[in-house]
Amino acid sequence: MTEHSLLIENELPPEHRSGFVAVVGRPNVGKSTLVNAYIGQKVAIVSHKPQTTRNRIRGILTRPDVQIVFVDTPGIHDPLHKLGEYMVKTAQDAVPDADVALFTVDVSVPPTDEDRTVARFLSRRCQSPVILVLNKMDRLRADRVQPHTEEYLTLGDYADWMMISATEGANLSKLLDKVIERLPLGPRFYPEGQVTDLTERFLAGELIREQVLRLLHQEVPHAIAVVVDQFKERGPDMTYIAATVYVERDSQKGIVIGAGGQMLKKIGVASRQEIEHVVGSKVFLELWVKVREKWRRDETALRHVGYQA
Repeated sequence: MTEHSLLIENELPPEHRSGFVAVVGRPNVGKSTLVNAYIGQKVAIVSHKPQTTRNRIRGILTRPDVQIVFVDTPGIHDPLHKLGEYMVKTAQDAVPDADVALFTVDVSVPPTDEDRTVARFLSRRCQSPVILVLNKMDRLRADRVQPHTEEYLTLGDYADWMMISATEGANLSKLLDKVIERLPLGPRFYPEGQVTDLTERFLAGELIREQVLRLLHQEVPHAIAVVVDQFKERGPDMTYIAATVYVERDSQKGIVIGAGGQMLKKIGVASRQEIEHVVGSKVFLELWVKVREKWRRDETALRHVGYQA
């Protein structure tokens, strides 16, 4: 029995399939965009900056014939600090328990050393079928289609492969069919209508961090952690949220706050609008910015901001 109790379903067809699908790859290849596209709403934050995803995020797709639990993972990379080590371990730990793994790459460019690292890891640790997902085909030049495809195919031994565009939806239904046919027969793990196992409190913190990634540049966003200190319903139409944005240096604190507090105000307004879509009510959001030096390199600090092995 897994950690999730299987639901007793009276109306499920005997050929109903269910399982966990790990979406793995190097940073910034579109893993979260792919998961969000299948779920039909945002369960994982996205940005153009690498290493946006820091935790294992589950998105649940339920149909009459199948339930797929997509497990979005941090990008596998060469870590430079304790946070990076946590992220890589989080991604790697999702693979052995998966029923299918989607090795997701950016086909618009040739394989990188990080792609090769992921491929070697999957060949060693993944006993389940691996499907190579050649994402970002919308950015792929016609004269690079064959060479790039062949280069990625030579990285490993795959059960199947598919070229897609997660942003445009190209070939997503075909890829889904390839996933479903490899899932085991079985009942659902989650109730119909549930799209993630994450709490609204966790999602609020992630949505705040997403706006920091969107509005700030260079190294500052990667030094950011968000802790939701309070999350309270104040009546049926209002949710109160207090959160702290942690940075590593005083100079970063000044950038996050901005001249006259304008940047923090922009982050707050944009975050509040996103959070209201999730909680289904008005949100009163208060943000503070605090310095916690070198938190990405300190295990105690990592636990304090919510990253625990």
